[in-house]
Amino acid sequence: MFENTDKTNINELGEFGLIDHLTKNFEIKKSTTVKGIGDDAAVLNPGDKKVLISTDMLLEGIHFDLAYTPLKHLGYKAIQVNLSDIFAMNAIPQQVTVSIGMSSKYTLEAIEDLYEGIYVACEKYGVDLIGGDTTASKQGLVISVTVLGYADEKDITYRNGAEEGDLICVSGDLGGAYVGLQLLEREKMVYLENPNIQPDLEGKDYIVERQLKPEARVDVVDLLKSRGIKPTAMIDVSDGLASELLHICKQSNKGCNLYEEKIPIDPMTYDTAREFNLDPTVCALSGGEDYELLFTIKQTDYDKIKHDVDVSIIGYITEPAAGLNLISKSGQVHELKAQGWNAFE
Repeated sequence: MFENTDKTNINELGEFGLIDHLTKNFEIKKSTTVKGIGDDAAVLNPGDKKVLISTDMLLEGIHFDLAYTPLKHLGYKAIQVNLSDIFAMNAIPQQVTVSIGMSSKYTLEAIEDLYEGIYVACEKYGVDLIGGDTTASKQGLVISVTVLGYADEKDITYRNGAEEGDLICVSGDLGGAYVGLQLLEREKMVYLENPNIQPDLEGKDYIVERQLKPEARVDVVDLLKSRGIKPTAMIDVSDGLASELLHICKQSNKGCNLYEEKIPIDPMTYDTAREFNLDPTVCALSGGEDYELLFTIKQTDYDKIKHDVDVSIIGYITEPAAGLNLISKSGQVHELKAQGWNAFE
């Protein structure tokens, strides 16, 4: 996408020259996009569908550490975490805007790497980049992405629709991103103590990728639609399974029974968590950044999904008075608590 090999000071281009340079390869592909980058505002024509909008910010030192996060991966992830919010509404994203704040330490080539990742994500998921902003930052790199999605009113799934008896389902596996982060943090500390020691990540590709390059689950949305299933409630797992399930229960005014033995955890996640003296279940419940989809379905839809290996049924929704329960592998009942990500800690 970009071919510069020398280091270029961004001041040489100016704000508008930088925008033109970074976005020249992004082509408009969606029929809903009338006008993208290049005017005072983008123009969209969604037709008779509902428009869904979500925004996320990523801040250097809070949400990512450039000591072990390649800028290309960061650009890719910045798009993914936003697309996931639209998929969690049972809708399809079509446009994004990207705004960045950067300090003077960043060269043009570094920002090109960031936009290379953004470009790859947009191409893979078929979304149009239609605008954004660039500005100086004294606090390191700041990335803000807004995503727009579309859906028919009848297809949109909210968090508040879970009913008593509904089955609780989750895609993929959980805890990998958090354990991958622990691994990266450990190797960073080893490097800081002795820069001559190379990172030891051999055989851990899966959990490292879960942290650095997550994949939003459009395939799950497509799967549910192909099976004729509309979830009664849905949310993406960004802050940990426990936190997300509690969001569904609170907004639906329901209780739940979640079974520890049913929570999907990859063997690499499990074994590496044990290496760090961490409880794999706690990593899945509270780790976050897995970007899987957590959803509830009617019991009558069970036969439509029971043979899908990438969807796990991990519990069921109860009446509010029954409480919010985690049933351990030994059969003990514990109160389900959210101990995941807190943005202001």
